[in-house]
Amino acid sequence: MLSNKRIQELELVMDFEKVEECFKEVSSWIENVGRKRLKETVNTDDSLETLVQVQKQFKEFDLIASEYCRRGQEALKKMDRWEDFSSVDIHPYRVKLQTYKDQLEEFCTQLDENRHRICEMVRLYEFFDKVRQDICCMEEGVKS
Repeated sequence: MLSNKRIQELELVMDFEKVEECFKEVSSWIENVGRKRLKETVNTDDSLETLVQVQKQFKEFDLIASEYCRRGQEALKKMDRWEDFSSVDIHPYRVKLQTYKDQLEEFCTQLDENRHRICEMVRLYEFFDKVRQDICCMEEGVKS
């Protein structure tokens, strides 16, 4: 039984090394592209036109970012079996795996929050723009 468990642990390490390439690619993209683009969407101008443009650009970025999130989550799912093993030999791999998982979860959460925030801001700006137009129409009616 001990021998079988050791063989399974070695298989997990080999699986990890195969999947790690995906982790590295996703992690690199998050650090070098994803986080920078998310920071760009934090500061938006105060006009509806600018905000709609930001939303359009964000949607394009969101498609790519969501694909990286999906790929990272699929890679993590392949490593679910690690939870059954607690050997000291695989501890460094578990630490790496947890680091990738934390990074991916944080980025995906930030992506979701920015998506929601931009959508809500556009809706709010559209509402205020409509109110402003209605007030202008009412003022013109009063002047006539």
